[in-house]
Amino acid sequence: MSLHDITFQPVAALKKLQEEKLQQLLAYVSHSSPFYKKLFSTHNINVSSVKTIEDLQLLPITTKEDLQLYNEDFICVLPEKIIEYTSTSGTLGSPVTIALTESDLDRLAHNEYCSFVTTGGQAGDIYQLMLTLDRQFMAGIAYYSGIRKMGGGIIRLGPGVPSVQLETLLRLKPTVIIAVPSFILKLIQFAKEHNFNLAATSVKKAICIGENIRNLDCSLNILGNKITDSWNIQLYSTYASTEMQTAFTECSEGKGGHNRPELLITELLDEDNNPVPANTPGEVTITTLGVEGMPLIRYKTGDICIYFDEPCACGRNSVRLSPILGRKKQMIKFKGTTLYPSAIFDILNDMREIQEYVVEVQSNDVGLDEVIIYIVAAEDTTENDHKIRAYLQAKLRVSPIIKCLSAGEIKHMQFPEVSRKAIKFIDNRK
Repeated sequence: MSLHDITFQPVAALKKLQEEKLQQLLAYVSHSSPFYKKLFSTHNINVSSVKTIEDLQLLPITTKEDLQLYNEDFICVLPEKIIEYTSTSGTLGSPVTIALTESDLDRLAHNEYCSFVTTGGQAGDIYQLMLTLDRQFMAGIAYYSGIRKMGGGIIRLGPGVPSVQLETLLRLKPTVIIAVPSFILKLIQFAKEHNFNLAATSVKKAICIGENIRNLDCSLNILGNKITDSWNIQLYSTYASTEMQTAFTECSEGKGGHNRPELLITELLDEDNNPVPANTPGEVTITTLGVEGMPLIRYKTGDICIYFDEPCACGRNSVRLSPILGRKKQMIKFKGTTLYPSAIFDILNDMREIQEYVVEVQSNDVGLDEVIIYIVAAEDTTENDHKIRAYLQAKLRVSPIIKCLSAGEIKHMQFPEVSRKAIKFIDNRK
């Protein structure tokens, strides 16, 4: 059986595989990880007693703050074994360095190879990479390595510049694009303005990264529908983080991102760190399998979603994750209403009156959350302004502060000097 067929095995076989790898992992970190040696000693943990997935609850969790404060203590190998230094984006705090060995890079390539195969990828496909390939961005090197392993063609174009992207589509004829969904919308808009027929291109599908294209029930959301209404291509959603060194990728059924059971044990936990049942919101908590440089055990990502455990119509039996509801630390309590930035993004994406936006939340004089929405309006008219304010009031049921900016000002907010991807949410709460 080929490697990417593991997820078609029975659930019991997948669980047995994970438990064998879990025991190997615990023996490894007990010997090689300064952080986990100290953590297990402090909590009087006997790792030999942890034999099943259910036994994971005997182990303490690892937090993002742990990784920030004790970053180097997570490294399990000598410096000369480290081949690649990647880093997190720092969205929710200081960036964290993730060190990879040669074995970890092979694992990363295997992960993305499996992800592309899950989306129906094959050796004859040509992928146009519309994303950052430098600045210690793990995803860029991961996609490149996975496509190479699959035998596909690669166009490393990088992010932005719609005119260059479209010229390359025409000249090199890629079959797949990998891009942030909101940038695909910009590409569509540019094509319309310049009478470029996207339907006539060779592109058949898009691997969407960094932003939700689906609702919680896995139907396409506003952003996803806007893309497919203008461009008849198949969309595939993905979810990943630098720390997990693994991706959850949709199959053609579009019913959640498949977990790679040989690479990751995934738990969804409540506020008390207890597992939640299927179809119940919880914090994505991961244990990496097969990582040599910086393995993580019960690492709480801060991302909230639900999971589906029924078999997928594609035949795979791996657990699937829904679109991310939001990040735990980004939850906003605004004038009696609780919401996540993604809910605001959906509303803004649906408005023709708005071209671009950034959402900021800050603490007001009495310590409560205050929401400011910076926008680039499609038209600088009083009527357009009234439409925007009335629509937001109706949809959010509260009135945020709205500030109009120029295209240059909003671009400066979205792309500060050190950023490698567009920032749509700024948290300035005390």
